[in-house]
Amino acid sequence: MKNALKSLYPAAEVLNSGFLSTNSVHRVYWESCGNPNGKPVVFVHGGPGGGTSAQTRQFFNPDQYHIIQFDQRGCGQSTPHANLENNTTWDLIADMEAIRELLNIEQWQVFGGSWGSTLALAYAEKHPERVSELVLRGIFLLRQQELQWFYQEGASRIFPDAWQAYLQHIPEDERHDLMSAYQKRLLSDNEQVRLAAAERWSVWEGSTCHLYPDLKHIEDTADPEFALAFARIENHYFMNRGFFTHENQLLDEIDCIRHIPTVIIQGRYDVVCPMQTAYDLKAVFPEAELIVVPDAGHSAFEPAIASELVKATDRFAIE
Repeated sequence: MKNALKSLYPAAEVLNSGFLSTNSVHRVYWESCGNPNGKPVVFVHGGPGGGTSAQTRQFFNPDQYHIIQFDQRGCGQSTPHANLENNTTWDLIADMEAIRELLNIEQWQVFGGSWGSTLALAYAEKHPERVSELVLRGIFLLRQQELQWFYQEGASRIFPDAWQAYLQHIPEDERHDLMSAYQKRLLSDNEQVRLAAAERWSVWEGSTCHLYPDLKHIEDTADPEFALAFARIENHYFMNRGFFTHENQLLDEIDCIRHIPTVIIQGRYDVVCPMQTAYDLKAVFPEAELIVVPDAGHSAFEPAIASELVKATDRFAIE
């Protein structure tokens, strides 16, 4: 008999929120909810450019956790919208530290999936003393092979129908480098050109996130405001290889976080961030616990993945 799945918690009401002023044009939205005296956890959203929501608070027991969320530069409620200026991995890590200090938090659990796992690892390796645990899902290390898989070849063989709209938006003579072709359009001075490219980029990812396609999610990813920030910021980070110094930086710097209790949750049929990447992380980080979910794709909200994430946060809440 299968173990019963754990349900998400009700979305806690926001207790406090504000905008962090940075040393550039950006104002970063943050919020806190749950138990102000509970265990601090920071939710690191995906994309980059995805933003947070009430739903993303639901992985944590609001009676036990002090839940902090923030919208990374240029997306969600942060301003200016879809702005790429001073928008790098290291700027986001500095924002996380500024929020932690603003809220007088000494140490927090860091929870992130997809790009959120990338940023969570980068933050932990930069500030290991500030991380009590890591809960990671759908591992993405921003290596060339991962980008090629999803944006140039590989994933198209599993979702050839969804791929067509993404591919056919680009003329044949530019299809040898689709990320560069999209960058040109996402940075265009013409608003309609930017929006059309953003919609194709965003819907491609939205169409591949679930084991069983979620039509509502696909529709949401086509929303022009969401798609523009999501596509522009993702493309910006991916074209700049995450602003890392070298290809395997996150793997090469694992030594400094070996002591941090870590759970990795990975859908077996994740097409966006295939399991090979989680396997590569586990190979250099054997101290981490890898949980492979046999009946799931990429989304954190697929029932079996959500259940494992809640089990992890429940366990860490009392440790």
